[in-house]
Amino acid sequence: MRRRLSKGLLLLLALAPMAAQAKDKVAPDAFAATMPVPPPVPPANGSIFQGGYVALTSGGRAGRIGDIVTIQLVERTAATKSNAAGTQRDGNIGLTPPSTGPLSLFNPSDVAMGGGQQFKGKGDASQSNALSGEVSVTIAAVYPNGTMLVKGEKLLTLNRGDERVQISGLIRAIDIGPDNRILSTRVADANIRYVGKGEIARASQQGWLQRFFSIISPF
Repeated sequence: MRRRLSKGLLLLLALAPMAAQAKDKVAPDAFAATMPVPPPVPPANGSIFQGGYVALTSGGRAGRIGDIVTIQLVERTAATKSNAAGTQRDGNIGLTPPSTGPLSLFNPSDVAMGGGQQFKGKGDASQSNALSGEVSVTIAAVYPNGTMLVKGEKLLTLNRGDERVQISGLIRAIDIGPDNRILSTRVADANIRYVGKGEIARASQQGWLQRFFSIISPF
């Protein structure tokens, strides 16, 4: 019986890191670049302007599948929360017994009572995040209402690991600048991921055995 329990415990310890990685796993092509769609062959109807041409007023602004748009990352969030509470209550009661009669046996201290209660509580929480830079993405889809789905990633291979920035979301054609740049605050349903691999990233994480005991620990 003990051997079965030890084998089961070892199996759980081995599967714990794989289960933790499966929760944060994304599809390999979730942020892959989208290639432009080849234009259809225009019908030979004799007209000068065929379908699929780009108007001169649009210039070189991105607006078709496969076009490149640069996302300027200007993400900055800050949150602060603080609360405090305090209560206090005091009470005293005292009776003076008569000096004559059967109750004169009691001293004034025997019929005096007092009580007090006090509580103080305080909590503070704060968090701030900032992300800046630029990531060039491609247009993956164009919808009838003028919005476009963009997605892409940037991979930086450094001497101590890899850094990957991934982004996807919806943008409007009117928000794209003349140089095909758009702020990340203008991206709807934005999915921005900044992940790293290597010895520096591993050093800032808990070991798989420590993560396992942190999950099952009731404290």
